[in-house]
Amino acid sequence: MANDVIPVGTERALARRESNPFTFLQQEIDRLFDGFSRNFPTFAAPQAMMPRMDVSETDKTVEISAELPGLETKDVQLNLADNTLTIRGEKKSEREEKDKDYHLIERSFGAFSRSVALPEGVKAEDVSAEIAKGVLKVTVKKPAPKQSRQIDIKTAA
Repeated sequence: MANDVIPVGTERALARRESNPFTFLQQEIDRLFDGFSRNFPTFAAPQAMMPRMDVSETDKTVEISAELPGLETKDVQLNLADNTLTIRGEKKSEREEKDKDYHLIERSFGAFSRSVALPEGVKAEDVSAEIAKGVLKVTVKKPAPKQSRQIDIKTAA
């Protein structure tokens, strides 16, 4: 008798839902955690501090541009070792306000490091860099190509 009160068309929807009993459970758990996490600040993922870079090349130079918003010269280091240029830096929090309840935190703070492989033979004096408007521009002069020389082969007597 209870089946007589089920509205027309509902049986098909119920049958589909029962084909995978965990789907509804997963949706409810997701909904629960989505609502729960709205009251907590979100923290930036570690990769958020990785500066975006462009690396290009001309006949004579390798050019690197890295986005470093909010950083100044004193916040960034460039190192050259074993034909690898490493950009290191740290973005520090401007100030800490403990009396505020944050609902959303998207700005990231912390240290980062990015490395770029350069052509063999690059010297530190061939690297120049400047930072302006949050963009670090590094120019690396390519070393002169090594000269090859053909060697004559003599016939043994």
